[in-house]
Amino acid sequence: MSETLKIGFFVTCLVDAMRPSIALASIKLLESAGCDVTVPSAQVCCGQPAFNNGDIDTAKNIARQVIDVFEQYDFLVAPSASCLGMIKVHYPELFQDEPHYLEKVEKLSNKCYEILTFLHDVLKIEISARFDSTVTYHDSCSGLRELGIESQPRQLLNKVKGLKLKEMKDTDICCGFGGTFCVKYPDISTSLVSDKVKNIIDVDAKVVLAGDLGCLMNIAGRCQREGKAVRFYHTVEVLAGMAAEYPAIGEKWS
Repeated sequence: MSETLKIGFFVTCLVDAMRPSIALASIKLLESAGCDVTVPSAQVCCGQPAFNNGDIDTAKNIARQVIDVFEQYDFLVAPSASCLGMIKVHYPELFQDEPHYLEKVEKLSNKCYEILTFLHDVLKIEISARFDSTVTYHDSCSGLRELGIESQPRQLLNKVKGLKLKEMKDTDICCGFGGTFCVKYPDISTSLVSDKVKNIIDVDAKVVLAGDLGCLMNIAGRCQREGKAVRFYHTVEVLAGMAAEYPAIGEKWS
């Protein structure tokens, strides 16, 4: 793109705490496309845990800080459809009675993108990575149902040399994580993730990719408990050619 886009990168709590390599891979891809990327130090959680548990006042206070921090950038980009769904879909709900912030959040919502859709739809990025493996892709509930993310990650992966994508059965069915859902309804969650593992094994995929770390950690954990030798990565780690640099999700770091 001819104009340098100023990106405010929203790291997300889970990536920051559990898998920083996802953020590094995302920033590598954005910068390779000529973007000016900033990771604001004042960013906080998107507020989804508070919102999902009915603590609306806390969710609104968190949302105000996110809005104030990121409104200065051309785009807010994040490696999680779950967090982006909170900002794009639920922030406007929170501020229906506050016209000043409602106007600000609507402007922010219009320039918020999940990383895979931003790479594909906005930047139209070229992919030069190689990943010699058979993979399957899991569609997260937030990405598919709230943000309409479906074809973009697959089209990006089709550009990766050596990668063979095999679609599993019910790829669009929840893995059972769902944030606090897995805590509130553990039996249902376990049944869902067990079905997901079976579908992965049935297509003989060696690697599972997705766009949400929560889903990946949940499925990876179940695979380990069932003794299944499957590796898990966030899609950007493969697109950036960085998967080989780090242990797969759920594996021990040396």
